[in-house]
Amino acid sequence: MNTRIALITCTMLVGAFLHAQPADAVGRAKVRGAHANASGGVSSGSASVARGPNGGAAARGRAWTTDGQGNAAGGSAAAVRGPKGGAAYRQGSTQVHADGSAYHQSGSQGYSAAGGSYATSGSSQRNADGTRSGARSTTAYGANGGSYAGSTSGASGQGVTHNSHATGANGNTYAGTTTVVQDGVSHSGTCHDAYGNVINCR
Repeated sequence: MNTRIALITCTMLVGAFLHAQPADAVGRAKVRGAHANASGGVSSGSASVARGPNGGAAARGRAWTTDGQGNAAGGSAAAVRGPKGGAAYRQGSTQVHADGSAYHQSGSQGYSAAGGSYATSGSSQRNADGTRSGARSTTAYGANGGSYAGSTSGASGQGVTHNSHATGANGNTYAGTTTVVQDGVSHSGTCHDAYGNVINCR
């Protein structure tokens, strides 16, 4: 029930394709397959790649396997590159168990030709008793300065909390927290200028 090798292979193929030369090669290809496995289930996978005439390219792959007893695991990876140099990548995996529990994780990152970038990752879980929990974090940086960092987490019976911190290109900052529970929503936030003085948030 482990798709790690398949995902690593997909990721390597994605990376190799996006960085392959010559850049003016144009075309697309796709392959898929499935077979019965030794665990009594089915393993399957697919991959596709494409390249444009100006250097843009995209590739993705996925793999999935079952064991015939109600358990399954799978994952996917994808990447895209723009003709002017920006690129983005994502990956994720999921496990589902016969007792009703499940787990999922995913992440993505990218950058623009101008210099901005982002990254995000998170996971969620469902327990056999039906309770759930999850968390995600994100960061972003502007090409001309400024940044953002945020995180969100939550669980059954505990609500959801989001924390964020942002810095402008001029050095001003904002930090805030929002909490959502069954009884309502609460929020607090503070802004500072580049010298650390408290200022009005707007």
